Amino acid sequence: MSTPEPAPVCYRHPDRPTWIRCTRCDRPICPECMNAAPVGFQCPECVAAGQAAVREPRTVFGGRLTSSSTVTITLIGICVAIFVVQSLVGVNSVASNWGMWPAAVAVNDEWYRLLTSVFLHGSWLHLAFNMYVLYVLGPPLERLLGHVRFLALFLIAGLGGAVASFSFSTINTVSVGASGAIFGLMGALVVAGRHLRADITQVLILIGINVVIGFIAPGVDWRAHLGGLLVGGAVAFVFSKAPRGSSQTLVQVIGCAVIVLVLAGIAVYRAEQISQLVPVG
Repeated sequence: MSTPEPAPVCYRHPDRPTWIRCTRCDRPICPECMNAAPVGFQCPECVAAGQAAVREPRTVFGGRLTSSSTVTITLIGICVAIFVVQSLVGVNSVASNWGMWPAAVAVNDEWYRLLTSVFLHGSWLHLAFNMYVLYVLGPPLERLLGHVRFLALFLIAGLGGAVASFSFSTINTVSVGASGAIFGLMGALVVAGRHLRADITQVLILIGINVVIGFIAPGVDWRAHLGGLLVGGAVAFVFSKAPRGSSQTLVQVIGCAVIVLVLAGIAVYRAEQISQLVPVG
């Protein structure tokens, strides 16, 4: 009389006999290790491998699908918090130390002003208007681009606005505000909308109204507006034209890097011009 074949043991729990096997790798699995599959059961490793093989859903621009507006809300919070500090310390004092002042950038090498000026504002009204537009335009763009690409768009467009202000304003003009970045979002909406074949009429009207206001209202840095608008559109163009697939992110990173390098070149050239007008020392 033959001896019955002993029951296999779970590959993760050798003290547990089992006749159930993983339908993918055929390893024995006990009830604790079973994961229901369309056919039979799978072991924990095969389940994990299957989940890793599933491609993460992304937007047409390569960003991760999201329903949140984390970056938009964070940017608004940062701008509000900074203006509270400005109000306590002195709005004009902070602006003169951290705002876009061409002479200080060129003569004193205070290049940080190209970015810090984006997060400063001249009054509560100035802050409220910019944050309202960011609150309206930010969430749909953030969902379209994803968190990282949206943040890159905001920062690069803000830098573009600051470089335009630095390049074309008088050297002793101090300017502050997120308007350049906000106009960058408008430019990006136009480019993204055309790429998606959406109706962009309302965005064009909004841009037209704000451009006109920038030219006729006193104390408005229209140079930053136009600079941010153009650079934001350029960033969105890079995002939209990058081929979908494994190389999409790399192409977008390279494109954004080229835009930043061009802006840096313009800023360095302008700094040389100003340095000749205002001798150091």
